[in-house]
Amino acid sequence: MTQPLPIPIRPTGASGSTSRRGETSVRSAPWWVDAILLLALAALAYGVAKAASRWSTPLAPNVQIDLSPWLLPTYAGLSTLRMATAYLVSLIFALVYARAAASSRGAERVMMPVLDILQSIPILSFMPGVVLGLAALFPGRTLGLELAAILLIFTSQAWNLAFSFHQSLITIPQELDEAATIYRLKGWRRFTRLELPFGMIPLITNSMMSWAGGWFFLTAAEQFSLGAEHLRLPGLGSYLAGAAEHGDARALTLGILTLVVVIVLLDQLLWRPLIAWSDKFKFEQSGTEAPTSAVLDAIVQSAVVEWVVHTTRRFGGRVGRLLRRNSSSSPQAPRGQWPAWIHLAPNIVSGALFAVAILWGGVAAFHTVAGLSASTWSLIGISAAATLGRTVISLIVALWTVPVGVAIGMNPRWSKRMQPIVQVIASIPATAVFPAFVGALIGVSGGLNIAAILLMVLGTQWYVLFNVIAGAMAIPSDLNDAAVNYNIGGWRRWRTLILPAIFPYLVTGMITATGGAWNASIVSEYVLFAGRQISTVGLGAVIARAADQGQFALLLAATLVMAAIVITVNRVAWRRLYRLAESRYRLG
Repeated sequence: MTQPLPIPIRPTGASGSTSRRGETSVRSAPWWVDAILLLALAALAYGVAKAASRWSTPLAPNVQIDLSPWLLPTYAGLSTLRMATAYLVSLIFALVYARAAASSRGAERVMMPVLDILQSIPILSFMPGVVLGLAALFPGRTLGLELAAILLIFTSQAWNLAFSFHQSLITIPQELDEAATIYRLKGWRRFTRLELPFGMIPLITNSMMSWAGGWFFLTAAEQFSLGAEHLRLPGLGSYLAGAAEHGDARALTLGILTLVVVIVLLDQLLWRPLIAWSDKFKFEQSGTEAPTSAVLDAIVQSAVVEWVVHTTRRFGGRVGRLLRRNSSSSPQAPRGQWPAWIHLAPNIVSGALFAVAILWGGVAAFHTVAGLSASTWSLIGISAAATLGRTVISLIVALWTVPVGVAIGMNPRWSKRMQPIVQVIASIPATAVFPAFVGALIGVSGGLNIAAILLMVLGTQWYVLFNVIAGAMAIPSDLNDAAVNYNIGGWRRWRTLILPAIFPYLVTGMITATGGAWNASIVSEYVLFAGRQISTVGLGAVIARAADQGQFALLLAATLVMAAIVITVNRVAWRRLYRLAESRYRLG
């Protein structure tokens, strides 16, 4: 039987069963830990069943959200359930998509630019179609609107995870790749024993960023305007939007405080234990101080957790055996019995169908935008240049997070103290505080331009920060020890160790931050303040206005221009940096 791939890991002190020096000790969790976990599972099951019962209720237009503080726990639970569902779908999508893209150069050339476009297309560009389509599938029911909200939250989480895992796959050290070949690990076994463990640290760190991005767009995902109809789902996002709409400062403050409480609880009960657990996948041999989690220490020997882990392993083993059986038992007809084109028929048919779909979509899009005047196209061009300038400025400003992320990621104590604070700040929807920026800067020359850049920075800097933290956490302590022994410090240490080590993560963070900046332009260039619409020149303002007024031709044209800019920037800058990270700046 093939043995597991011996990935170099260091002993972690994150659980009570393993000490820092690798001395193991077996202990059982107290009985009350199992009791709490069972109660938590029961409460979760009840909450999911209660939320599911709401999905079959009739859809009521123009719903008014009750701003009573007693409903905040219910709203928080509903929003968290939507976020969790969207995250699970995003995680599965990211793992499958990134693995497929990394499988061959041909697939990567197509799939990664598509991912760039998808992460840059604003929610408002496809929200009307998504809402109408899903509402039509479940006429008169809330389920269609719930699925639309989950899908829109998915669009704020999935791309970051996919980029992160793809970056991990293409930077696997050569010695680990060779070891996997020697141990004949292929398919599912290679994925579960090499690829997923190696990408675990950045995947968990970017999961925190994806949740923060989901909270950022929660307000837009829980309320929809389709003409005269205003559709809302009960949740924290719609509660915050309703409080801002009515000018209720008390309700807005309570809503933000509730959101902060939910974020802190998730950090302590989910993310902190996962970070401490994932430290064992760090690519190194020497021991160093590991992140800790009191929750992980408490549940590591829980009977409930052991049952969940055992069940998950059995399910994973069955999936792996099924995949291996299908791949080994698939009929392989001798190539001499059939013409060569027979073996290529599936690829030919799928390629032809894809080409027909692209051609049909191109013709339909051209027919839709053909009626736009030259002045409209001129406005789109000027607006695109203005938004591109703001995007570049916001990315430059966001680089302040690089030294902060390195300081947090390389110091376990700072990581333990600062990561919850950073996640709370990153998760607070900037749209809730943006009116304050507008009110303070509205009388200043170029005030809305400054406010727009500030909001775009708030929507981009966290992608860079979380990726840099992941990169700094993944630096092997062997290299840090070598730098100390050779007395390498200051700028020389940054140039020879830190920047090369975090470079792949920084590139991934900048790519996802670019998509976040284009998305943030929608809500930063066209805002409602004091009962009136205020806008500045920008592609985001054009898209927001077109969506608000139902001008679908203008909406499509502006979205296509945005996609064209993203593709161009991707080809000129990001793809080259991505290749540089893959070929030069990788461990091994």
